[in-house]
Amino acid sequence: MASDIQHCVRTVRLKVKGEGYAWLNAAAIEVNQVWNYANATSYKAARPFAGKGKWLSAFDLDKLTAGATDYFDRIGSDTIQRVNAEFATRRKQFKKAKLRWRVSRGARRSLGWVPFKAAQLKRKGRSLRFSGKAFRVFERELLEGSKWKSGCFAQDAVGDWWLCLPMQQEELPSVAPKEAVGIDLGLKDIAATSDGDKLHAGHFYRGIERKIAMAQRRGHKRQAKRLHRTAARRRKDALHQFSRKIVNDYQIIKIGDVSSLKLAKTRMAKSVLDAGWGMLKAQLQYKGQQAGRSVSIVSERDSTRACSNCKALTGPTGLDMLVVRIWVCSACGVTHDRDVNSARNHLSAGRSPPSMSGNESSFSVAQPSQTYSLCEAGTSALKAAA
Repeated sequence: MASDIQHCVRTVRLKVKGEGYAWLNAAAIEVNQVWNYANATSYKAARPFAGKGKWLSAFDLDKLTAGATDYFDRIGSDTIQRVNAEFATRRKQFKKAKLRWRVSRGARRSLGWVPFKAAQLKRKGRSLRFSGKAFRVFERELLEGSKWKSGCFAQDAVGDWWLCLPMQQEELPSVAPKEAVGIDLGLKDIAATSDGDKLHAGHFYRGIERKIAMAQRRGHKRQAKRLHRTAARRRKDALHQFSRKIVNDYQIIKIGDVSSLKLAKTRMAKSVLDAGWGMLKAQLQYKGQQAGRSVSIVSERDSTRACSNCKALTGPTGLDMLVVRIWVCSACGVTHDRDVNSARNHLSAGRSPPSMSGNESSFSVAQPSQTYSLCEAGTSALKAAA
C-alpha cells in the first residue's frame, strides 16, 4: 500500500496583509533591476560584436552578479540567484536571446515578483520572516506542520500581494465508482458529458461587461480591475467544482480537442475566452494525474454530425446550423441532444479497438505517468473507427 502513494506538489496561495505592500513594492524594483541586467548581459554574450556567441547559464549569471547585494537594501544573494535561474529557464523555454524587460514604473509596469529559496522564509510567531522583514498572511493555519519549497511573492493586477508556496503532499490513487465518460466543450453549455450532465455557461465576464465598461469610461481603473478579477474567480470556481466532480466519479475521461486559441481569433472570441476551455482541460489533467485517472484528448472531427447510435453522418452541419440543438437521426430515428451526442461519440472513440496492439484500454487504476500517453492512443482509435 505504501508503494501506491503518489507524491505531488501543490502551490498554496495566501494573501499578504497590507502593511507589507510598501516593502514588497520596493523589493520588486530591485528584482527588476537584476532581471534586466541578466537580460542585457545575456544578449550581449549571445550576439557579440565579433567572435562566437555564448548562451550564459544560470551559473554564469551567478558569477557575474557576485557581490551585487551591497547595492541592494532588501534582496539578498539567494533571491538574486533565483532570479538568474528563472531568467535562464525562461530564455531556454522561449528560445530567445533576449526576453522582455521588466518595467518598474509607468502605465506599462510589470507586476511585482520577488522569488526566494525555501530557507529564506521562516516562521516567527504569528508571522513569516523574509530578508529581515516580518509578513502576516491570511489563512496562515494552512502552513501549520508543512514544509515548503522555493516560492515567491507575486502581485496581481489590482495591486494585492500573494505568497505562493509549493508544498509536497501525498496522494493515494483510488478507483472511481463509474467507468468512463466523454466530455464535449461548447459555448451554450461549457461542458456536456455523455451521461447528460452539463456545466451551463455562467457568462462570468459577459454578465458584468457593462459594469466594466462604465468603470473604464469614468476612469475608475482600479474598480475595473477588481471586476475583471471577480469574473476570473467565478470562472475558476465553477470549473474547479465541475472538474473535481468528474475526477471523483469517473475512472476514464475523454475530452474533445477543440482549440480555444483558434476560435479566439473569430467573432466568438469573447464567449470562447469566457468559457475557459483550456483551464478546464488543465484541471482535468492534473487532477486526474493525482487521483490515478486516465485522461485523454480525442479528435472532435464529425463528432457533432455522427449519430452516437448508428454512426451515420446525418446530423446538422455548418455555421448556420449551430442553432439546432436537438435533432433526429434519419437513419435510425433516435433523437439526440447535440452536445450530449458529441460527448458520447468522444467516449465511443476512446473505447473502439486500438490501431496498435498494446494500447488496449484498462479500467484499473491508471498511474500518473500513463495519463498523458493515452492521448495518442485515443486519437489513433478514432481514426481507425472512422
